Amino acid sequence: MQSLALIVSSDFPPWHNWSFFLVETVNGLTAGSVYALIALGYSMVYGILKLLNFAHGDVYMIGAFMGYFALRGLGGAISPVIDAWLVLLLMFLFAMVMCGVLGVVIERFAYRPLRNAPRIAPLISALGVSILLQNSALLLFSATFRDYDSFDLIGFRIHSVGKFVISTPQLLTVISAVVLMAALTLLVSRARIGKAMRATSFDREAASMMGIDVDRVIATTFFLGSALAGAAGVMFGLVYGQIFSFMGFIAGLKGFTAAVVGGIGSIPGAMFGGLTIGLLESYATGYLPQGSRFQNLYVFAVLILVILIRPSGLFGKATIQKV
Repeated sequence: MQSLALIVSSDFPPWHNWSFFLVETVNGLTAGSVYALIALGYSMVYGILKLLNFAHGDVYMIGAFMGYFALRGLGGAISPVIDAWLVLLLMFLFAMVMCGVLGVVIERFAYRPLRNAPRIAPLISALGVSILLQNSALLLFSATFRDYDSFDLIGFRIHSVGKFVISTPQLLTVISAVVLMAALTLLVSRARIGKAMRATSFDREAASMMGIDVDRVIATTFFLGSALAGAAGVMFGLVYGQIFSFMGFIAGLKGFTAAVVGGIGSIPGAMFGGLTIGLLESYATGYLPQGSRFQNLYVFAVLILVILIRPSGLFGKATIQKV
């Protein structure tokens, strides 16, 4: 990912001015907010099922398209039929609901029948669902890049505090991500369904014996994780402009990397990991040789290092092996 703020700030010398560093920080926080929302879906599902849902990145891609079609249905960015901010709200709601439903369908038909199968079976199923979603999007939406025209919808205003500058789409992305992550944290920690999710994550069989509807909890987890991915897809479209059918693959891998770095299964870890990966990617692009070409190399090198040095991640706990 590369932020549009780079277009505004390309004249800043990278080694001689704090302005360039602050711009790269904004870029990193923007991309990191998107990665954090994707990582949350990975962590939530893994925490309950110990399943790596590699189709999650493609759910994010579907969310970007759902937001685009909602925008077009409401008159487009240039001449919306209602207020622009209400258009944005409806775009987020539509994408989140549609992706949530998609996540529930995926869980019901691709993962639930394999719940008691060897772990390799649902992993292969996840890869199959990923390929299915990618090629279905290619057939239904074509290979054409779609443009959100977000600057026509909400304007390209620059907000500044001293040397700290951020565009309206970036500010909206960061604030929306913080609100969604805070809402998820409150839901998991205080709501009844959140307590049921934590109990199921700790011991699925014991939770079932205590009267918790495990199937409902797992379906809710997929709904919430997929809805967050849908919101992340809309954020990508608003900030980076263009969306396409295969945009979910690399973004999904980076979301997975963020979840591993933070500690997969940990909600705070997913948030921290997403922001860390976003900042790392941005600083690598701005400061390292050929950073824009090799930014993915740097990100996945960090994944390898974390797995080698601290497999449980920064916020994760090592699994106790019983003998």
